Amino acid sequence: MRSQWDASSSGVRSFNNVGCGKNRNGSNDWRNFATTLCGLGFVVFTLLSSGGCGNKNVSAAAAPPPNVQIVEVSQRDVPVYHEYLATLDGFVNAQIQPQVSGYLIKQNYLEGALVGKNQVLFKIDPRPFQAIVDQAQAQLAQAQAQLGKTELDVQRDTPLAKEKAIAQSQLDNDIQANLAAKATVQADKAALEQAELNLEFTNVRSLVDGVAGIAAGQVGNLVGPQIVLTTVSQMEPIKAYFTVSEQEYLAFVKRNPTVASREARERQLELELILSDGSTYPRKGKFFAADRQVDIQTGVIRLAGLFPNPDNVLRPGQFGRVRFVSYIRPGALLVPQKSVVELQGSYQVAAVGNDNKVSLRTVKVGERIGAMWIIDEGLKPGERVVVEGVQKVRDSMQVKPTLLTIPGQGN
Repeated sequence: MRSQWDASSSGVRSFNNVGCGKNRNGSNDWRNFATTLCGLGFVVFTLLSSGGCGNKNVSAAAAPPPNVQIVEVSQRDVPVYHEYLATLDGFVNAQIQPQVSGYLIKQNYLEGALVGKNQVLFKIDPRPFQAIVDQAQAQLAQAQAQLGKTELDVQRDTPLAKEKAIAQSQLDNDIQANLAAKATVQADKAALEQAELNLEFTNVRSLVDGVAGIAAGQVGNLVGPQIVLTTVSQMEPIKAYFTVSEQEYLAFVKRNPTVASREARERQLELELILSDGSTYPRKGKFFAADRQVDIQTGVIRLAGLFPNPDNVLRPGQFGRVRFVSYIRPGALLVPQKSVVELQGSYQVAAVGNDNKVSLRTVKVGERIGAMWIIDEGLKPGERVVVEGVQKVRDSMQVKPTLLTIPGQGN
């Protein structure tokens, strides 16, 4: 029986009736079929083996070391800058309140303008107070007249009493009446002085030189001693209030353990004021005072600096940042901030040895100085750390480093 397909060129034949017992060539057909399967298996094995070897060759080829950029750990004396949020306030903020009650009849200043000490800002209706002054003057005149009469009585009765022409008790009464009249005159003088003061208090004056605020009281209002009519702020110099933590304060005390050393250091401080628009105020300030206590709720202590303000550019209520050199850190180790990786509260750098192998180091960081970071522990001067490509490296990895020079390291 003839096969349905013949592959004589490859030495392989196929039969469609392999299992037919009536085929006289059955045993030969089984042998040919087994031979065919073996040949096909060999071909498949050869192909699979070739593919597998190729993959092994690809994986066996080692990847080249990654390119990274490194810098050397520098060591030098560094000025440590501290910067704090600040609020400006007048050197003196005088709340202008009347000392007597009455109706406002006049405002004598331009709101927001400079005013001088003792300048009249408001006028209260003086007529009731003038009437009290006139009354006090009349009472004083009456008391003075009574004093004159008692003096005449004493002068007249003194010689008469010596000659026993009148009783001594009458002279005694004259003398006591004279003393009482003198006391009445003194009381009436004081009443007149108080009345004149109240009349003067109808002129509400500025207590300091400065800039007067917008009036809170208007003409026609009934005002009294509890009413704030306006505020005058002395702004030359102007104060800048800022707060530091208790830990920073204690660190300052450790660096300056005596009162004399602290006062000397405070006199040396030169403050810079960075305004809310990012510009730096051109005039330098100085340290003024520290509050007497640490705030028990926030744990900070309030400090104040003074800045010259001759043109009244700075105003109370402005926000800014006070910046100054707190101290000089000798022999500080510096690395770029971007070479330091923070991981779960710890800090690491990738150090590169002379064999160009990476060693991951846990370091203790200090203050930030511009784009640099002070390293307190974990590195030595001259060691090299990865600054670009930190994400690509692993511990003990071989790298291809390129040394960079960072200009302007520090503040």
